[in-house]
Amino acid sequence: MTVRELYESIGGSYESALKVMQMEKLVSKFIVRFLDDTAHDRLADAATRKDAVGMFEASHSMKGVCANLGLDSLSAKAARIADEFRPGRERTMSEDEVDALLASLEEQYARSIEGIRRFASEQA
Repeated sequence: MTVRELYESIGGSYESALKVMQMEKLVSKFIVRFLDDTAHDRLADAATRKDAVGMFEASHSMKGVCANLGLDSLSAKAARIADEFRPGRERTMSEDEVDALLASLEEQYARSIEGIRRFASEQA
């Protein structure tokens, strides 16, 4: 599988990633490194603990990493969570809406990680 095919299979934007990193080799390298990123785990932990500050920090981190990697859907979902829990801002979503957004993010994340793992194993 090529890195472009990976992006197509996980609903990412290869063009966005290439725009940031300028070289396909770097896109391939950093998309695999996403497997080691801890923002998702920190977000899941903070959500379990109902830690609003932790949710903001983890989702804000995830938003940036995903945006740089061209994982636009994940970035957009993380951005919505970050906006919802941004310190000093009034909450606008119900707990059910937050839970649904987190579930949607989790589903997209799992598909992305599965595809990236498959890609990484083919590159080894």
